Amino acid sequence: MYNVDATFAPIPPPQDITAINHIIVLLQENRSFDHYFGQLANYWQVSGYPQATNGTTFDGEPTNALNLDPNGDPVSPFNLQTGCTENPSPSWNESHGDRNQFDPADSTTAPMDGFVHTAAKDAAGFNLYDVLGHRAMGYFDGSQLNYYYFMASNFATSDRWFAPVMTRTQPNRMYLYGATSQGHVNALSTTNSPPLTAQTIFQLMQNNGVSWRLYVHPDSSGCTTASCLYSHSYLSQFTYGKYVLNNLPNQLAPISQLLNDMQNGTLPQVSFIEPAGYVGLDEHSPTVDSTGAGTIQAGAAYVQSLIDTLMSSPSWKDSVLIFSYDEPGGFYDHVPPQPAIAPDSIQYPTDILSTDICANNTSPVCGFFVTGFRVPLIIVSPFTKPNYVSHTVMDYTAILKFIETRFSLPSLTARDAAQPDMAEFFDFMNVPWATPPNPPQQVKSLPCIMEALNSITVSPNPAPAGGQATVSLSLSKNAIQNVTVALSSDQPNVVPPSTQIANGTSSTTLNISVPSGITSLTITGSIAGISASTTVPVQ
Repeated sequence: MYNVDATFAPIPPPQDITAINHIIVLLQENRSFDHYFGQLANYWQVSGYPQATNGTTFDGEPTNALNLDPNGDPVSPFNLQTGCTENPSPSWNESHGDRNQFDPADSTTAPMDGFVHTAAKDAAGFNLYDVLGHRAMGYFDGSQLNYYYFMASNFATSDRWFAPVMTRTQPNRMYLYGATSQGHVNALSTTNSPPLTAQTIFQLMQNNGVSWRLYVHPDSSGCTTASCLYSHSYLSQFTYGKYVLNNLPNQLAPISQLLNDMQNGTLPQVSFIEPAGYVGLDEHSPTVDSTGAGTIQAGAAYVQSLIDTLMSSPSWKDSVLIFSYDEPGGFYDHVPPQPAIAPDSIQYPTDILSTDICANNTSPVCGFFVTGFRVPLIIVSPFTKPNYVSHTVMDYTAILKFIETRFSLPSLTARDAAQPDMAEFFDFMNVPWATPPNPPQQVKSLPCIMEALNSITVSPNPAPAGGQATVSLSLSKNAIQNVTVALSSDQPNVVPPSTQIANGTSSTTLNISVPSGITSLTITGSIAGISASTTVPVQ
């Protein structure tokens, strides 16, 4: 009788896309690439990242970018000092005007010159403060979005990642779930339209045995029933949403279950996370002026709580989390939308008015042949290439292509079929982030300041050389808090470093001594980084 001892080597893990067993998708709200990530190259330089010296190219925000405001004054990019910015509209008409202010239906020319004009018009129409529209050119940097900058720099991002369509949230999120908006460029509620009949990625996965779940943050009531969660889900834009609610209610789960699933190793193969704007955590710009609005840093801290939980969990080893934004929210970006494939036979909008931009116009930019604007992207996974920047043009229906590729599913439409499969972001051979990095805690230091100056005037005008003058600083309506206005002049010692506009008032004045020997005087006032200036002759 013989005893045979056999030793078998463990089966090595896959070294291709099948190494990924869990895909998690989260899109926050309404931030453009330049607005959020345009300063990444500066961050690399200051922080000593290899991208700063290894030849990595990056199409960040140009220092010479500008738009003109309603007064004809140039507005260059500037660093916002508030975590709350009044909402500029990203809707169909406004987005086309952002791309080309004076000829929005022109498909050949995209000067990207209308963002400030649009933001100004929105502010005037909705009784907001920033009637000059300067907020559209504001940006945040790595000291303010320290978590995102760390993650985008260590993991992977792209400077050619676009929203699918040049309009507002709802149609873009239709593309996220269905790779089409079936002709819509407005919210269904705007035109009283029925839900879309298009197949969604959820239906495709359900029919092909791919496990999935839609995670939703409860509202302030704390209700976690399927019905409550469904009321905050963009799946309700599709007829399949009601089917899920009525027949598959367990596919809707609260965000607490996502954290438990990460920690317990019970994630489904694909997870989508809905934005939580109704509790101030989606980073969306406020649509009304309020001192209690959710800040971008509160939203970023919420995102960190999700990603950090994943990185510290047993689910990390075979997961990828794709983090982005649904559309740019009306904030400036210098890169024009790119040519795209129409998803289906509905090639032009079916829900615009005869007075809307592109009505009865077959220019490609008037149809679904063009992407939306660039939005930020971070690919978080143990398989992500470190310090990587993609320059491949894709819109975020590439997320659907990635899911379809991983689980051998057919495409939903011609749009997702045309996307790259996102393989370039990964290194399955070396698993660069098997041990994840240790990110900083997201800072929460930015105040919520909604006010912006409407005008600065100097009286008398012309100002008397060697004499006295009065400077008036005005808001378009009463302040909702005490507001500090930083002051400067092109001449030394003319204005104090700052002054204040009191809560409940709309202006303040200060007396100045006008220098002799000059022919003009410029006074600049700034609230939370948003500036206004005036130049008067001196006689």
